[in-house]
Amino acid sequence: LFPECITTEQQSLVLVERLLAISVSSITYLRGLFPESAYGTRYLDDFSLKILREDKSCLGSLQIVKWIQGCFDALEKQYVNLGFYALSSDPIVTEMYQFKFKYKKNVPQMDISSNHSEFSAGLCSKDVRQASRLLLRTLYLLMQDLRPLPSDITLSMKLLYYNDVTPKDYQPPGFQEDHSPNDLLFAGDPVNLRVGSVSTDFHFIKVRVTTEKKRVRKTDSNLIQKNGPVEISYQGLDCEEEDEEEESTKINLLNLAFSQEEVIGPEKKRKVSEPEKLPLNHRK
Repeated sequence: LFPECITTEQQSLVLVERLLAISVSSITYLRGLFPESAYGTRYLDDFSLKILREDKSCLGSLQIVKWIQGCFDALEKQYVNLGFYALSSDPIVTEMYQFKFKYKKNVPQMDISSNHSEFSAGLCSKDVRQASRLLLRTLYLLMQDLRPLPSDITLSMKLLYYNDVTPKDYQPPGFQEDHSPNDLLFAGDPVNLRVGSVSTDFHFIKVRVTTEKKRVRKTDSNLIQKNGPVEISYQGLDCEEEDEEEESTKINLLNLAFSQEEVIGPEKKRKVSEPEKLPLNHRK
């Protein structure tokens, strides 16, 4: 599943793309969105993973694969900063999965963290693969602790970009300019759950889940952000600091501030893409 060595930017890109594809596949499988026939089985050591495939009998899985391929295009061009997969019963969001990406150049030190384990090394492919396995295992464990989804669920996705390098007219294959409302509304108190992150000398990927607190049966307290539910506001995302997003207080409305000029200023207006929303008749 992952490159044996991660010593070049291309090998690092392959790792990040496969982590994204496996994570999204795992989410759709463990949340029961598509039938078993829409997945193939791959093994990571003794860990069985379900991977979405282009199943012509399942139009939903075909669409998700196209979304993932569109993400790959933005990743390869080093444009995309954030990707959101939202499961919702309009207009109420049930679960949201956040993937954050960074691109690094000429970085001599590598820091890798995933839930319970942390690594600090030079360029060690073994540690990168270990962190990747930990991230996926944590995601699998977390999915098992979430309550069942409503029957009328819709899956949507948004991509946010680094404005300073992304052409204004750029849209990945299968995506269009976002014209939807900027707010995501949770019925109860949302809580952020940290899944993990993986870093190489060239890329960084971080995964986080947001859902209502009551929808989490039980989970390791280390996964829950210290300050509880937070507001997701994309101020300063072109910078390395992430402290701002950890410090907000409990709210019911997550204001994504995609294009609110009074919040991030006209020069920081965030470019956002979205595909068509996908209604899901997920399996029981």
